[in-house]
Amino acid sequence: MEGMALSAEKRNVGVLALCQVLFNTGRGLTFLMASIAGAAMLGDDLTFATAPITAMLVGTAFGTLPSAQLMRRIGRKAGFVVGSLIGAVGGAVSMVAVMEQNFLLFNFGILLFGIYSGFAQQYRFAAADSASPAFKAKAISWVLAASVIGAFTGPEAANLTKDLIGGAEFAGALGFLSIVTLLSGIVVLGIDIPKLSKQEMADTGRPLGEIFRMPVVIVAVISATFGYCVMTFLMTATPIAMTIGASHAFNDAKFVIEWHIVGMFAPGFFTGSLIARHGAPKIIYAGNILMLGSLAVAIAGTEVLHFWVALFLLGVGWNFAFTAGTALLTEVDVPSERAKVQGTNDLIVFTCLAFASLFSGTVYHLMGWDWVIILALPMIIIPMLSVMWLGMVRRRAVAAAEAAE
Repeated sequence: MEGMALSAEKRNVGVLALCQVLFNTGRGLTFLMASIAGAAMLGDDLTFATAPITAMLVGTAFGTLPSAQLMRRIGRKAGFVVGSLIGAVGGAVSMVAVMEQNFLLFNFGILLFGIYSGFAQQYRFAAADSASPAFKAKAISWVLAASVIGAFTGPEAANLTKDLIGGAEFAGALGFLSIVTLLSGIVVLGIDIPKLSKQEMADTGRPLGEIFRMPVVIVAVISATFGYCVMTFLMTATPIAMTIGASHAFNDAKFVIEWHIVGMFAPGFFTGSLIARHGAPKIIYAGNILMLGSLAVAIAGTEVLHFWVALFLLGVGWNFAFTAGTALLTEVDVPSERAKVQGTNDLIVFTCLAFASLFSGTVYHLMGWDWVIILALPMIIIPMLSVMWLGMVRRRAVAAAEAAE
């Protein structure tokens, strides 16, 4: 029986990992080309060039809680299928918008893809649902690690398909986005995650306020939110800073984004083991140290090498901070609380990301690339301080317990 359970949890991880590949292919394509396509529609005023990325993240934030609650009611499998259908429609709408050069419609289509992204954020939590405690961190890490394939398939697909429809650059890429998103809804039919029992459905668990006042939850949310914000803040502005600000070729920007995404997800093959060995707080701290290194390289110059090394370090740092933050969050919830805890966590994360992405484009337009880097610094310092605070809280708790004995 134990062997069968292990086989089932690994099969689920395999299916969800493939879904993550498909999702990250679409997301990598979108991150690379959306701002460039948007800038082409706007002309000389680049204030809102990153608005399409903001629209995607607003959609993700909007989709987080509803997707979690829907999956609580109808199960993970059906919920993921619904999300993929919404995303496929979004890709098709965006394709039409590019052909019509309609900036508002383009943003709406990307918004719909963002809603699908809100569903797809649950892939990592779904992997943990049926995993044993010893396998949980690895399950999360392996699903995220599979995204490394999307590091190449997404940007390469954008490059290969962007001119397929004559007279409308990137329309072909958006058609591909619709297809690959729909495919994820077919692949996910292979998962086998039991629905909540009637007893678990009836049990609403602890009040949300009580859960989110726990120090471990506070640090988990801070780590995921600020880690994702600093990553998005820099990554969103990078294609514009490279192609428009530094006059690098599109292929150079593609190369940098590819390796940034490799940095984001390749460490996932061992991040789970690092968390199991050293604990989530230490890995969060290490991730933020790497992100500080990223800023140091980015401020040093604007050659392709500077962008490449900085964005790669940024990706690795994000992986450590985000994976460890996710693992930290799963330590405190029970099945009846998963939907509201995970959904609320992602709502906070992606609402903040939406502001970070829009703010990134505005800062770049008004103040330049250096200020994008400088303003990312506080977003790294805050998680580091929160980890130090959690360590103090835990040491005091241990001392109090020993004194009570």
